[in-house]
Amino acid sequence: MAMINVNHKVTDQFYRYKMPKLQAKVEGKGNGIKTVIVNMTDIAKAIYRPPGYPTKFFGCELGAQTQIDKKNDRYIVNGSHSAEKLQEILQNFVEKFVLCDACDNPETTFNVQPKKEKITSICTACGHQGLIDMRHRLSTFILKNPPIDDSATPQKLKKAQQKHAQQAAENGNNSPDESGFDGWSDEVKTTKSNKKDQEDDWGEDTSEEAVQKRMQDLGDGIKGLTHNDDLEKSVEDRFNIFFNFVKNKINAGLDAAAEEKSIIGEAERLDIKDRAPLALAELLFNQDILQQIPKYRILFLRFLVSNQKAQKSFLGAFELIVASYIDELLPKVAHILKGFYDQDYVEEEIILEWDTKVSKKYVKKDVSQKIHDNGKIFTDWLRDADEESDEDEEEDVEVVYTHRDANLVLKEDEERAKKEEEAKNNPQAAEAAEEEDDEDLDIDDI
Repeated sequence: MAMINVNHKVTDQFYRYKMPKLQAKVEGKGNGIKTVIVNMTDIAKAIYRPPGYPTKFFGCELGAQTQIDKKNDRYIVNGSHSAEKLQEILQNFVEKFVLCDACDNPETTFNVQPKKEKITSICTACGHQGLIDMRHRLSTFILKNPPIDDSATPQKLKKAQQKHAQQAAENGNNSPDESGFDGWSDEVKTTKSNKKDQEDDWGEDTSEEAVQKRMQDLGDGIKGLTHNDDLEKSVEDRFNIFFNFVKNKINAGLDAAAEEKSIIGEAERLDIKDRAPLALAELLFNQDILQQIPKYRILFLRFLVSNQKAQKSFLGAFELIVASYIDELLPKVAHILKGFYDQDYVEEEIILEWDTKVSKKYVKKDVSQKIHDNGKIFTDWLRDADEESDEDEEEDVEVVYTHRDANLVLKEDEERAKKEEEAKNNPQAAEAAEEEDDEDLDIDDI
């Protein structure tokens, strides 16, 4: 996934604050056309704002309605908008509602006070506190929908100060400052104690268990830079390692959707992101696939978005699933394909390409043919809708407005067509008729 600087004015490629480049997908036709922000959740995490805020900001700036579906992770702006245009608007959002006014650092949080109709941006890097422009329509939305995990509200700060003051009085610690808040609390003392322990520890635990623990603490990007013997193995061996990795998590009772980060990290470590959907589909989907498609949408999108090779592998896995539960799923093939399309699993052109070729790569050819036949009702609809859209765009109808009676106009057209036909059959008579018309022409008619 392409990453860009949160502050677009900073051109340093080593700038520490990064966010994913916005990905948009246009859906629907005619008046129902809409733009889905595919990776809005990832962008929101990178800038520490709820995904509904930038989505609503798009609507305010474009004068369009927005749809915020947190349950299904769908963030939509009505109308057709390019990813480049939305990226520019997102940069404006970052400048207005993310960056600190003093240091341009994005490490800011909101102090939302609905009763006072005031939003304060607090920078944890430099300590600056600035007011958000309340004239913008997004400010009203934020007042009505404050961040759920906002820890900078005055009520919470007051409770924290009282709690620290009470602990200091009971334990006989250094007296609190004038605000009643002991700034250097037990957390700082614990940190100092840990620092002393670290200074006294001259060695490093090199046991296998300690090494594994340190590997788990590493970020996903750092893991990819460490030495990896598994990369020397064949693609099939690496695929089996990944398959067993996910299978063990499921057998341990873990929710694959909640283990998204570790699953993506393992796929990147083994360099099989293109084939990972094949393993995930086989392990996560069964005869209840229609209910499971929205459940595991976010996990699959991490592998499938803008990756046509992975989407093709995924459709192969889809054939495997249908073949495994053929009695239950074969009649539902069209509904399943529509579910993949509606939930952004697979792009339209990949589905249409899959429809044109029956393959025996994943299942027997006769089984694959049955799956394609049962999916025809959806693929034909998809193809027809695309052709109708093209015809609507190409068709150019000229409309002529007249105050005359429609029947009179129609009669004149018929007479004109009749004269043209006679002229073709008898050119000499047509020339004579034109000469008569010229002689009868009155100057007032010109």
